[in-house]
Amino acid sequence: MAKPSLYELHASICQVLGNPKRLEIIDCLREGEKSVTELTSAIEVSQSNLSQHLALMRQKGMVLARRQGVNVYYRLADPKILKACDLMRQVLLEHLEAGAELAQAARGKP
Repeated sequence: MAKPSLYELHASICQVLGNPKRLEIIDCLREGEKSVTELTSAIEVSQSNLSQHLALMRQKGMVLARRQGVNVYYRLADPKILKACDLMRQVLLEHLEAGAELAQAARGKP
């Protein structure tokens, strides 16, 4: 079996980031480690749904988990994940602002 190309690996990470709930999880973990219970209430999903998202993110190396008693805590595996998400958000906001300015100009409004 051939090794996956760098582009295939990149695309698989982008697929993980292509889900709004997983982006919320990343944003929630911005401030540091959180328990499954904290994450469930913060992003308003069922624990089973959250577990599915976290399992995929853990499989792709985006989050790390540790168990303490009956609780499982998650944190981002690398702070660069936040930088990547923040950069894409900036691009999106600039795109939206440019679109709004274009729409205003088309309507003849300053």
